[in-house]
Amino acid sequence: MRPPDSIQERSYRYLSYIQALFISVLIVVNLVAANKVAKLNINYYFSSFNFEFTAGLLFFPISYLIGNILTEVYGYAASRKVIWSGFVCLLLANLMIKIILAIPPAESWGLQDSYQEVFASSLRISLSSMVAYACGEFINSYSLAKFKILTNGSYLWSRTIGSTVLGEAVDTIIFYPLAFGGVWDASLMLSVMQNNYLTKVIWEILATPLTYLIVDFLKKAEKVDFFDRKTDFSPWKL
Repeated sequence: MRPPDSIQERSYRYLSYIQALFISVLIVVNLVAANKVAKLNINYYFSSFNFEFTAGLLFFPISYLIGNILTEVYGYAASRKVIWSGFVCLLLANLMIKIILAIPPAESWGLQDSYQEVFASSLRISLSSMVAYACGEFINSYSLAKFKILTNGSYLWSRTIGSTVLGEAVDTIIFYPLAFGGVWDASLMLSVMQNNYLTKVIWEILATPLTYLIVDFLKKAEKVDFFDRKTDFSPWKL
């Protein structure tokens, strides 16, 4: 295993696959599921309540799980590259969708309105999503790297949960007011924000055993356990 605070560059067997999975989840969640508000009616003994959430909630926490794994195993610098890669890919996906929707449809093709309704997220929502994503992911990665140094690599569960609590909070607080402030009813927005945030944190807690398994496998397979003692934490450094 390489020295834990080494900054030596090397290639890794699984890093590119993890990056591809991260970007795939990011694009699908932001472009397909982010705008749909779903509702579950939960009955509990003699009472019931409605649980409102965006459909992306089912998969978005996977990006934070992957982000935690990246920083824990490969370090903040590697995670930073993946975060920026995801940002660029999300930007390109938005641009390509805008161009595709703008191309005049053939008269015999009657699905333009459906495409427009599903994929034509406003520029406001797209930009809000990308800003919230970048801020949340960087806070998540930065806090996990710092927690790892403070705990000297112990108590992985505290780092993954703690960093997710901070990262998801930043993402939620930035995205919903920027994207839907003045459009959604205030009570609906607060309800969705609260439910989404709590569910994402609970999701991360429940996923802790899986995180342990993946992190342990990758550290052994890649022969690396990176500590960011000498890392430049600037988010702009590539």
